[in-house]
Amino acid sequence: MKVIIAAAGTGGHINPGIAIANKIKEKEKDSEIMFIGTSRGIENDLVPRAGYELKTVEAYGISKKISFKTLSNNLKTLKGFGEAKKIVKEFNPDIVIGTGGYICGGAITAAHKLGIPTLIHESNAYPGKATKFLEKKLDKILLGFKDAEKYFKNKSKVVVTGTPTKVRPCNYTDNEKEKILSEAGLKNNLPVVLIFGGSQGAKKINEAVVSLIKEKQNKDYQIIWAVGPKQFDGIKEELEKDGININNIKNTKIVPYIYNMSEMMNVSSIIVARSGAMTITEIALVGKPAIFIPLPSNSANRQIDNANVLAKMGAAKIILNEEINSENLGHSIDEIIKDPKELEAMGNRAKTLAKYSVEEKIYEEIKKIVK
Repeated sequence: MKVIIAAAGTGGHINPGIAIANKIKEKEKDSEIMFIGTSRGIENDLVPRAGYELKTVEAYGISKKISFKTLSNNLKTLKGFGEAKKIVKEFNPDIVIGTGGYICGGAITAAHKLGIPTLIHESNAYPGKATKFLEKKLDKILLGFKDAEKYFKNKSKVVVTGTPTKVRPCNYTDNEKEKILSEAGLKNNLPVVLIFGGSQGAKKINEAVVSLIKEKQNKDYQIIWAVGPKQFDGIKEELEKDGININNIKNTKIVPYIYNMSEMMNVSSIIVARSGAMTITEIALVGKPAIFIPLPSNSANRQIDNANVLAKMGAAKIILNEEINSENLGHSIDEIIKDPKELEAMGNRAKTLAKYSVEEKIYEEIKKIVK
């Protein structure tokens, strides 16, 4: 099978695409798989690292606001549509799959015009504009959450599969857990709070955690914190102002990015994060309590909708982006971590949302529409 996967921008878009690609390769070893992304997203790291070819085009989305910047970006996006069509035509795939990012518009539209089957996977509880806009051009719409189904007119195209991810639930032995923690620079005798703000980091979360560390609030637990590659140096400098060496902080390990996320989620006690669809999916799979700081959006409260999926069942707490600080974050962590029964109960509630064999289900839907 020849496949193009359009994915750009964030790990929440790229990682589901890679998971789908890996399943296709597992089922059909001779498959040819190419990714289309942009030159500025994390796909430039993750896709080659996963062993797949990446072609890049410009894509920013079409904005109705009038300014020199938006006009320039609109022109670049239209040019990118043409570049995407050329890539699709030359590669001549059996199917084009979109997993997120503005790049999906050009790739899916090109495939539709060329009579090539199209499929999109929408991870969020509230679908993105591109997915709804492309509905008529899609042969299949796969959803991460059933909550998203109501937003589509043609229900015959819609299948709820769950969101594909590389994270898997694991019951590690004590020795295995100790080895994972040791390699991460952590101890085995304190609970672990895993903190991350998405593949690029999150400024508001980072600011709150910097203050929490400076105030030494994490005496009863240890933190592993992925700050984002572009924010690492700035946080290093901020801590140095208080004489704190980023590589030598008690009960704290700070890194730009976590590549073994599946392991770290499984050995953590609590997860503090944005509430992207991928994160929700992964937290449900490993069954961990969460504290969500949803990314605000002017167009839709997409991440709040995602966070509420777990919060309404008592598996997570929500702190709004504009309200987060070291005090309320520290209090929320303490409230959960000091109550072992509630810690376990919240994790078990999260597990009830987990979906399994997701990649297998997606592969079956792909095979249904590939000629």
